[in-house]
Amino acid sequence: MAHIIVVGNEKGGAGKSTVSMHVATALARMGHRVGTLDLDLRQQTLARYLANRRRYMQAEGLDLPTPSHTALPPVDQAALQPGENASDHRLSAAVASMEPDRDFILIDCPGSHTRLSQVAHSLADTLITPLNDSFVDFDLLARIGTDAETIEGPSVYSEMVWSARQLRAQAGLKPIDWVVVRNRLGAQNMVNKERMEKAIAALARRIGFRSAPGFGERVIFRELFPRGLTLLDLRDLGVTNLNISNVAARQELRDLMKALNLPGVSVEF
Repeated sequence: MAHIIVVGNEKGGAGKSTVSMHVATALARMGHRVGTLDLDLRQQTLARYLANRRRYMQAEGLDLPTPSHTALPPVDQAALQPGENASDHRLSAAVASMEPDRDFILIDCPGSHTRLSQVAHSLADTLITPLNDSFVDFDLLARIGTDAETIEGPSVYSEMVWSARQLRAQAGLKPIDWVVVRNRLGAQNMVNKERMEKAIAALARRIGFRSAPGFGERVIFRELFPRGLTLLDLRDLGVTNLNISNVAARQELRDLMKALNLPGVSVEF
């Protein structure tokens, strides 16, 4: 069985597709067979990222380690069981087609609540939730008091993850390993960072997730997208004299991959 990684939250702009692309490509570079799905049927950022990569490799004559991407199949109405949801069928068919020859399947979810996203969360062995280091984004996970410390209760996304966990328990599947990734960390505003760290630690104990540092706010991520590249591709392109920001970004990716603690993965890059 392939290990399913779901990257999701219900808020745009948190860097889900950047995290998805770098995690999937890092795994491919380490020799794992990786497949990807993009459930954001409108924007398709991850799918476009990978399409850019294929075009760039073809134009430059390159052969870079790359995950294979699968589009959701069309719905065959005749194949649906009575009462079966068409979205459920499309996602199940896509995952079933990938599982026999993939070690990992990474699913990038949209920044909104959809049926596809809800079902994908119930399939997750590992759930990665990128979160901007801001109390605006923290509200996605929990309602917090005016003192920025008192947690008043879980928010809608946490409740959806809880429902996914219940579905997995009923099916006899292992629990979701939920990792909240503090993304786009700024170099300034240490007071806010400390308060966020304290709030996330308190919430982690309450609703059961692990936290991990993600990527800083760096121009390099926006520059790589048109060519479909990641930080790990730069040396293959002959870029050996990395600036301090790029070196730090590679270390952030290394730290994230270690924190995910994926089965059979030894982080060596």
